[in-house]
Amino acid sequence: MALTEREIAVWDEIADWEEKLYQYKPGHFESLYDKGLEQGFSLLPESIREQIFSKVDNWLFHMNAFVQGSQLQKEARDSILATARIFNPEISSLENVKSLSIDQLIYIADSQIARHRLYSVTQGGLSGTGDAVMLGSDLPAITLINLRLVQLIAMTYGNEVHTPFELMMTLKAFHAGMMPKRMQKHAWEEMLTEMEASDTFFYHGQDELTNTAWLEQPFRQILKAIAISMFRKKLIKGLPLVSIAIGGTANYTLTKNVSEFSHRFYQYRHLLEKKERT
Repeated sequence: MALTEREIAVWDEIADWEEKLYQYKPGHFESLYDKGLEQGFSLLPESIREQIFSKVDNWLFHMNAFVQGSQLQKEARDSILATARIFNPEISSLENVKSLSIDQLIYIADSQIARHRLYSVTQGGLSGTGDAVMLGSDLPAITLINLRLVQLIAMTYGNEVHTPFELMMTLKAFHAGMMPKRMQKHAWEEMLTEMEASDTFFYHGQDELTNTAWLEQPFRQILKAIAISMFRKKLIKGLPLVSIAIGGTANYTLTKNVSEFSHRFYQYRHLLEKKERT
């Protein structure tokens, strides 16, 4: 099926974004950071490294499954369908949502993205107060927020996320979005390859996600916690505004990266499927 002029324009936008991804060159500091992180982990026995990566993977799998099965996610699915019916009253399932125009789909997805960026900033601001409970729960909370957002973007483009394949693709999109920019092109290529699988119910690809490069994000969270602890006693009008700003900005940036990567992937997938449809 031929793409409309507007869909071609969005396809070109994705191509421009993809080109920037491939042309991204890490700076000197990033290269040193990579080497330092890799050398640090190389000091650990291989069995310990494998255990760490395996435990992080299992944690992410369980978190993703928890989000998918939660009542909030089911209500969000119904909300997506209700919004889609504003544009087409005949829509009764996520599969039908694919019939909407690309701008209508982008509108629904952008609404979800804006809402979850606000959640992310709020969570970061609360952790920025320096409260031990809020600071300690920040990583699980920001993980849940972003996993939920990726699943909602997938559903917006008509994908049921309860199958093993779709659930794994949402996890990979989340994982790739959290990776450093210099590593995202490899994740993008891998996801495009797996997207072409003939079996889109069961997942047969690589299910090991965590590696040394991906662990940069948890280290960033640790650095954020240290910065918050340093500035939480620096009060402005009775509030630790500096540490609140640090927490909010860091979480917003993370959600922005995850949502951008995920949205581009599901836009690309939607348009590719339409092009191949006969």
